[in-house]
Amino acid sequence: MLDKLEDDQYAHQRKINPYYPFHDEGEWELGKFLTENLTQTQITKFLKLKWFDTPDRARPSFTMKDHLLDWMDSLPSFTLWKVSRIEFKGYKTVHPVELVWRDALEVVKQLFSDPTFANHMTFNPHIANIKNQHEYGDYMSADMAWKIQDHLPLGATQVPIILGSDKTPVTRLAGGIEMHPVFLTISNIDSEFRVHPDYQSILQARLWHKCIDLVFANLKVAAKDGCFMPDPSRYICHVFTPLVAHVCDLPEATMITAVSKNSSPLTMATQADFGDGTLHPPHTGKHTLNLIVEISRKVDPWDLDKFQKVAKAVNLSGVHMPYWRDWMFACPSVFLAGEVLHTCHKFFADHPLKWIKEALGDYELDTRFMVQHKQVGTCHFTKGITHVNQMTGHKHRDIQRTIVASITGAVPPRFIRAIRALIDFIYLVQNPVHSPQTLHSMVQALSDFHSFKDAIIQAGARKGKKGIKEDFSIPKLELLQSFDGMIKKLGTLMQFSADMTERLLITHCKDLFPRTSRQIKDFMEQCVRILNRQESMEMFGLYTLLTSHGASLVNAIHAEDEDVTTTNPALSWVSRVLPDEGILSGDALTTFQLNVAPDYRSLSPFDIRTKYALLDFDRALTNFICCSSFSSGEHSCWDPKNGCFQVWHKFRLQLHSAFQPRVIMPSRVVQAYPPSDNFPLGNCDTVLIDAMGINGKMTSYIVQVQLIFQPTVQRGSNLPSYLSDPLLYVQFFCFISSPDDRPELAMWTVECTYMQDENGNHHREGAVIRVTNVTHAVELIPDYGEAVAKGMSSATCLESYDHFFLNNFADKESYHTFSTKFV
Repeated sequence: MLDKLEDDQYAHQRKINPYYPFHDEGEWELGKFLTENLTQTQITKFLKLKWFDTPDRARPSFTMKDHLLDWMDSLPSFTLWKVSRIEFKGYKTVHPVELVWRDALEVVKQLFSDPTFANHMTFNPHIANIKNQHEYGDYMSADMAWKIQDHLPLGATQVPIILGSDKTPVTRLAGGIEMHPVFLTISNIDSEFRVHPDYQSILQARLWHKCIDLVFANLKVAAKDGCFMPDPSRYICHVFTPLVAHVCDLPEATMITAVSKNSSPLTMATQADFGDGTLHPPHTGKHTLNLIVEISRKVDPWDLDKFQKVAKAVNLSGVHMPYWRDWMFACPSVFLAGEVLHTCHKFFADHPLKWIKEALGDYELDTRFMVQHKQVGTCHFTKGITHVNQMTGHKHRDIQRTIVASITGAVPPRFIRAIRALIDFIYLVQNPVHSPQTLHSMVQALSDFHSFKDAIIQAGARKGKKGIKEDFSIPKLELLQSFDGMIKKLGTLMQFSADMTERLLITHCKDLFPRTSRQIKDFMEQCVRILNRQESMEMFGLYTLLTSHGASLVNAIHAEDEDVTTTNPALSWVSRVLPDEGILSGDALTTFQLNVAPDYRSLSPFDIRTKYALLDFDRALTNFICCSSFSSGEHSCWDPKNGCFQVWHKFRLQLHSAFQPRVIMPSRVVQAYPPSDNFPLGNCDTVLIDAMGINGKMTSYIVQVQLIFQPTVQRGSNLPSYLSDPLLYVQFFCFISSPDDRPELAMWTVECTYMQDENGNHHREGAVIRVTNVTHAVELIPDYGEAVAKGMSSATCLESYDHFFLNNFADKESYHTFSTKFV
């Protein structure tokens, strides 16, 4: 890809100055900043500032905004954007329809040869066997990759095409501009008018398919006949470009498959079948094309009124030339990959969440979310969830985290079972890798929902505009039936996330208008110039980064991974979170980090007892020292009663992924703040620990961390090893029921553990442990019963309730860990 820069007309000058036409790196960065962040008028004002008139201050080589923009436009680019005007004969629009596009095959060549992806590409199908089970990860590990490879010439390479599309308004004023972008990537890279109202939608759909035909024409030829292109290491490959995924929402999928709105885009199911819980036969592309041919023999496709009526009678939309019709190996029932954002998260907000609101009422539901304990790094709904104005996909995920435990006690068990089954399904779908076992669990979860969904109707929770509904004819619910087969054919659905498409809608569509002159008449031409300029700057920035470090343009990403990721935001997903320096657990799989400077440098035992309200701190520490001394054989004359302690308010816990052990997860913060005005009982988080039980075996416990501390001694004095790392004072919970005891909830239940002192007073049972005993940060949700107790708040709920549910939906890692029996 970067060969373009080496063959550029200014290549000779860049051997002397890699930043040419700019004077140096600083001037290039200034020019790039001005172009990306300021309007043309603002750039002119900036360059006219008197600040530049100071004699000892160098003025940039470009003195006018036109000078700067001409330089940016002169930078080499790979595949230029262009604009074409599209029209249908016989159907006129008030404003012209313009297509901003570039040849998709050239874009694929650019991606396939990009050296920044050199260490993150897969060229051949493979089978991953984990414990003698086929593991489904990215596309190249799935069945479809092998099926297509079997039809290719020996030695050929697949370059699987992933498309993403969505429609978005650019301006919302009268006569505003709409864009319908299509984004493209390749699966080799490890894990985008006023006419007659009766005809408007069908003409728009036909126009969209015609535009896609134009953009992807050469890519279709390459899918059938193959072509040659260099890979990141500059080896020439014989490649084929099958369409394997098109990421979109349900209305878009319906338009792509050319079926009517009351039909499934994936199966032969129609509206009456959507809630029956049955996987219907696939609605193949061959079936659709046969129907279109049959209709076209009887009715002229451009006699819109007659053609559309006949088409709708067989559940088609009236599109007569879908773009995928002549794309080798392409079938909508396969390439319309399940999309988690719209099909799962927005489905949850549109339906299950509304059922829950009807069953509990807004006040009770809001209260249950408001009083939950606040943890760092998780969303807390301080005003409840029924008043959230902008409900995004992230908000949907945050509500799913605690919804099952939160509604327990307020709705019938069968109602909870139905909701939990859907949340189980959504969590399982998001696994980065799948096995036959996880796929079976996913299918079973959806089956469980259909078995218990009658409880939702019995509760009067499923309502429409005309009152209570007694059916589940929900199109997205029907789409979920196909997820199992999709994963086996294409791999994990998380590689087809619409999050990137949603992001690109902002950066490549909505953000364009403010950077133009805001004149609609030449808006598209301005967009083309901005897009070309933006891509040229990104490629030039990557080129200067590599050449300024004396790096080869081949596989240079390995040495410059961090800098290149910063230069090219599209590579941010490649970055890896590395563990910070800290204290390692005994198995070296967990890292603990504390601030270098403690929050309290020197507290006495009396200070700790009074500030943290820990009356049995002395006893707990003495017991810890006695037990550790006995087991290790190390003895110390250090007296804890007269000692001093450093104290921290929090520590960080970092683990390997339960799904992919080579991946290190972001760190989690565990708090242990003393009582204060805002938190009268302290602000302390809960964790899972492994400690020696009474039976002499390692046992798991849930505890609340009340204090993080470490003894201090004078210089020259030494402490035994069991006192050399930070310690925790914790208070225990005991397990009182397993997931099998409450199948509707399927969570562990714990209760506070109390002990009696010598005076007969009851208080929470506490102990001192090493920080390295901690294995996970966990979340406890109180068992609210039928209603939340009055006067309860998020600052006191962990200390005020006695019974709690161990929330296995706290995050995907917790779900994987706590869905198994660990006690």
